[in-house]
Amino acid sequence: MLVELLGTGDAAGCPKIGCRCPACTDALKGTRSRRTRFSILVRTEEGAMLVDTGPDLKEQLIRANVPKVDAVIWTHAHYDHYGGLPELFRVQTGVRCYGTVEMRELVERLFPFMHIRFTQLTPYEPFELMCVRITPVLVHHPPLSEPCGFVMEEDACKLVITGDSSIHIPERSLEHMKDADVLIANAIHPRLSFNKHMNAAEAMELSKRVNARRLILTHLSHMYPPHEKASKYYPLAYDGMQIMIEDGEVIVEGESVQSQLNSYP
Repeated sequence: MLVELLGTGDAAGCPKIGCRCPACTDALKGTRSRRTRFSILVRTEEGAMLVDTGPDLKEQLIRANVPKVDAVIWTHAHYDHYGGLPELFRVQTGVRCYGTVEMRELVERLFPFMHIRFTQLTPYEPFELMCVRITPVLVHHPPLSEPCGFVMEEDACKLVITGDSSIHIPERSLEHMKDADVLIANAIHPRLSFNKHMNAAEAMELSKRVNARRLILTHLSHMYPPHEKASKYYPLAYDGMQIMIEDGEVIVEGESVQSQLNSYP
């Protein structure tokens, strides 16, 4: 399973329009502080699936050299996670799309011209897609009623993506998340608490609670220090980051990693 983080920013992205904070100033130089809106590409031998379609999707797919997407899976019905769907219009037809009833109602109302092949998901009911067993699990992202994370399993490999969530994830979901090879968790701010998003400290607490082998933080705001500095203290993702999960091993950007959690405070 090859995972590429196409976009690792929050709803505003980085640089934020008109902002000259240290992270945004650094991002304007084209460094890893530059973050487009959230989207993840998961590739298997059977094809390529997107987890969320952020508004920057066109440039992300071009940068990643992805000529065709076989399926789209949505975590929740917020613009920064679905707004790029029309970028697939006129490029390819018949894309399979998966999401909860909230997601289905939204995309069919906003994008009727796309003739979406939609499969409605029910939390905790697994389904098979491209030889991957995917279980949608409820998270906590008010005011939405069914925001989901995903537990993806292929052979002996286990990937967990929280989507947008606070630390208040249901216990039933935590049970499904346990012992992930890789946990990709949202962490909008290093320290400040929010009612619908985790911060870095909470995401790291979650990782320890579910015994994840490797934690990667995404959905990052411009309120972090510049990436080069912040990544010394937090396991931050960056746009274009690739993770290979295969045969019980996690390889990030060519580095074999058993666990890095103890490297961070």
